[in-house]
Amino acid sequence: MSIRPRRSVLYMPGSNARALEKARTLPADAVILDLEDAVAPDAKVEARARILETVKAGGFGPREVVIRVNGLDTLWGSDDVAAAAAAAPDAILLPKVQDPEQLIVVGRRLDALGVPASTRVWAMIETPIAILDIRAVAQAATDPLTRLAVFVLGTNDLAKETRAALIPGRAPMYPWLMQVVAAGHAFGIDVLDGVWNQFLDMEGFKAECAQGVEMGMDGKTLIHPSQIEPCNVAFSPPETEVAKARSIIAAFDLPENASKGVIQLDGRMVERMHADMAQRTVALADAIAARG
Repeated sequence: MSIRPRRSVLYMPGSNARALEKARTLPADAVILDLEDAVAPDAKVEARARILETVKAGGFGPREVVIRVNGLDTLWGSDDVAAAAAAAPDAILLPKVQDPEQLIVVGRRLDALGVPASTRVWAMIETPIAILDIRAVAQAATDPLTRLAVFVLGTNDLAKETRAALIPGRAPMYPWLMQVVAAGHAFGIDVLDGVWNQFLDMEGFKAECAQGVEMGMDGKTLIHPSQIEPCNVAFSPPETEVAKARSIIAAFDLPENASKGVIQLDGRMVERMHADMAQRTVALADAIAARG
């Protein structure tokens, strides 16, 4: 089983040359070099050129490099996609995805530009329409043309569009967030939680990370480097959980258990589905360890 850790995913403004340089050294699993919300309209063209140069120069090591473009319905979107295609990052993040057609249009454009299949597409889920049609959007991942690999929750925009309050525990949003997790994982899509705005409130941030883990999120998007380390800790399987997973796998690998669907282990009944879950836990732990 091959897994790419996406525990911590840091937004970096494309207009900030110093931030882009720093992105090569931070312990985040991925960086999103942003051309959209973090860049003022009069700085977008310059930021585009800077990001193109930065990504082409490489040097990001194991970090996944993602470029967030402006929407295709904006003045900058089409040129952003062309520049991102030329840079060939690990992924291109599309804002405000609401239907499969948006993904198909971008997929066709990337194919026409000769972008390698290794460049994936990530989709921002940040509008009520996206939530209401999330199954259809997620199912688009079954079409290789779309390259869809990750959902990124835009909780700030979601709050703006729905007028739901952004409060600790996120009770108003909980059903929507779980819908995205369920749809994403049903079609093999990783799901990244939205940002925590009060970056000086580390206890609140840790609590929201823990909630994301409980909900089945694969990681969290971040707005400040200080959030990286606690986020990595939160979304890494604990050593005790990894040890338990290895024992479950080992037990089912025994010849006498080869044909069994259920076994007894350490005083409890364990089903073969638990072995499948254990395989993922171990794969994730091994992938994290390999990053060093």
